[in-house]
Amino acid sequence: MTATLVILISGSGTNLQAIIDAVEGGQLDAQIGLVVSNRKAAYGLVRAKQHGIPTYYLPLKPYTDAGKTREDYDRDLAVQVGAHNPTLVVLAGWMQVFTPVFLNRFPNKVINLHPALPGAFAGTHAIERAFEAYQRGEITESGCMIHLVIPEVDAGKVITTATVPFRPGDTLESYETRMHETEHQLIIEGIWMCLEGVV
Repeated sequence: MTATLVILISGSGTNLQAIIDAVEGGQLDAQIGLVVSNRKAAYGLVRAKQHGIPTYYLPLKPYTDAGKTREDYDRDLAVQVGAHNPTLVVLAGWMQVFTPVFLNRFPNKVINLHPALPGAFAGTHAIERAFEAYQRGEITESGCMIHLVIPEVDAGKVITTATVPFRPGDTLESYETRMHETEHQLIIEGIWMCLEGVV
């Protein structure tokens, strides 16, 4: 049976594009039921529309402006996502932390791509922070991981990882490019592992 993915994004959607390509190319026995963004200008919404994938935009600010809670936001988003009965919810550059209100609606079904290795550089700007640590001589490699999402940021059960070594003469831009190339491969691997029951 073909799986249904719901993809959550906040930005340009290059990882979303990798998933779209894998679905259309037959690497994943899945369909993308919905792409959600919390940012209206996210180019990933355009990518989705170009492939005929439904999109949904839900910003947090109107909730906070109205004195509503993060749980209120998560509850409403869970309704929209749940309407598509997802096999898997994939955070591909989604820049908000979920409360248990959302996560409990999809137990063990929400996975995230994070551009750091387990236990290192949790949270935002992970690539920049790793590059700074490399420049200080503290590390020789970083990487990325796919993990189950729990309320604690980037701390859920690890599904799969990939290392991305630093090279002499690396700039932040050159390292970011290699990291993103690795992410595009790893997110497909992680989704496949989840859908095939390898996890």
